[in-house]
Amino acid sequence: MSRRSQFLPGALVTAAVVLASLGVTTVAASPAPRAAGGTGHAGHTTAVSTAASPEDPDGDGYIPAVPPVTGVTPSTRNPPHRYFHEFQANCAVSHTKSDDPIAYPQRPGASHDHTFMGNTTTDAYSTTASLSAGGTTCKAPGDLSGYWMPTLYDGDRPVLPVGPQTIYYKAGVTDYTSVRPFPKGLRFVVGDPTQSADAFRHHPGFVEGWECGDSYFNTEFPATCPDRADVQLNIRFQAPSCWDGKYLDTPDHRDHMAYPVVKPGTNDNVCPAGHPVALPMIEFKMAFPVNGDLSRVRLSSGTGHSFHYDFFNAWDERTLKALVDHCVVGGLQCDARGYDQTHPEAGAALNADYRLP
Repeated sequence: MSRRSQFLPGALVTAAVVLASLGVTTVAASPAPRAAGGTGHAGHTTAVSTAASPEDPDGDGYIPAVPPVTGVTPSTRNPPHRYFHEFQANCAVSHTKSDDPIAYPQRPGASHDHTFMGNTTTDAYSTTASLSAGGTTCKAPGDLSGYWMPTLYDGDRPVLPVGPQTIYYKAGVTDYTSVRPFPKGLRFVVGDPTQSADAFRHHPGFVEGWECGDSYFNTEFPATCPDRADVQLNIRFQAPSCWDGKYLDTPDHRDHMAYPVVKPGTNDNVCPAGHPVALPMIEFKMAFPVNGDLSRVRLSSGTGHSFHYDFFNAWDERTLKALVDHCVVGGLQCDARGYDQTHPEAGAALNADYRLP
């Protein structure tokens, strides 16, 4: 893994998070303050979601965490330095579909085409329960999460990643020991298909943009890539990793999550006060088998700067906790088994079948 795969602090972290709604025709106003410990929707103003769904029967876009996580303050501890604190979820493409259960729940065909990885059942009707009962293309059978992104085309030909793709789970904050597993049912969108090229380039999740060969940091697709079998078009993009502890989803599918910020006077990354719960930072590292002339390459959502992706957590709780505790909190560089080749003495979180021992 290259050093470029690590979380980038500083200006990229403090850049403004794009908050435009995906598939929402009315922008939700900021929620009014609520009484501490409340779990209802009282106090929200003009919140508009795309549709009612089994997990959001009133259709206001807010899905409360039950129970909420309370009493947490952002950790400012600085534990012993470990360059790595991560593991991989290696998941292959399962299917493509013009569905999006986060932005367009219960509305099949309403979205641009998506390339789905992980859970094999993900569609417009997916819920936490349905995903938990599904299958997976991930190496770890316990990872039943849904991962999806706009489909890439070369002209009219879909170009799908081949084989397991790399989805990193990392510490986005300096205190990697404070990271806890995702709550079951958490979902969010990373980036925005309507973002400008400048917003994409300065998005806090931007790592290398579009890359191929020795060309990095491209906002749009490069005109050409080396025409060699070993060269593919790649992108790395990181997700927010600080949670408000209250909601599994919000109307714009972003407000309940935030990127770490830099603690004043230091280079330390900490969660902001309004989103104090440190979760794993997901990083997509996708590889598309296309090279040579890229003049006809596009996304189903538009040009290269419209790239974004979605995550819907349906991990088996015990499996995810074992990997987070062993690899992220433990300061290791793990594969999908939770094994660090440079620290064999630490063992693995999962057995040879990628299951809990």
